Amino acid sequence: MSLKLRLARHGAKKRPYYRIVVADSRAPRDGRYIDRIGSYNPLLAKTDENRVIIDADKAKDWIAKGARPTERVARFLGGMGLWEWKAGNNPEKGKPGAKAMQLIKDREEKEAARKEAEADAKAAAEEAAKEAEQAPAEEETAKKAEEE
Repeated sequence: MSLKLRLARHGAKKRPYYRIVVADSRAPRDGRYIDRIGSYNPLLAKTDENRVIIDADKAKDWIAKGARPTERVARFLGGMGLWEWKAGNNPEKGKPGAKAMQLIKDREEKEAARKEAEADAKAAAEEAAKEAEQAPAEEETAKKAEEE
């Protein structure tokens, strides 16, 4: 028998309320379960301490007995430090689409052109500064030459 830590939906239409339960993986989502270990109310604010309530001792016991959490319950347990939760496992889903890739490429090209223009402007400014330093020196030598 494969055990799962999962959500069982309760509450009215458009007013969900979930119980976190231990159930046989073959049992229906809202059907028979073995033990209730907590609750989840998605209508509460994310900062509300009553949004997710889990009995840590029961969760540890069931994990030790071989129960495996679903993605959502694993996220809750990860927040409590009872389970190591890693965000997602589908690298293809996270890739940007064609339009987004084109926008990224255009943005990178604009950034490269802007940096190149800044570098050219900086080089021109440095060159002008060098010429400005050399010009008075050349004028002084030209004046000395005329005086002689």
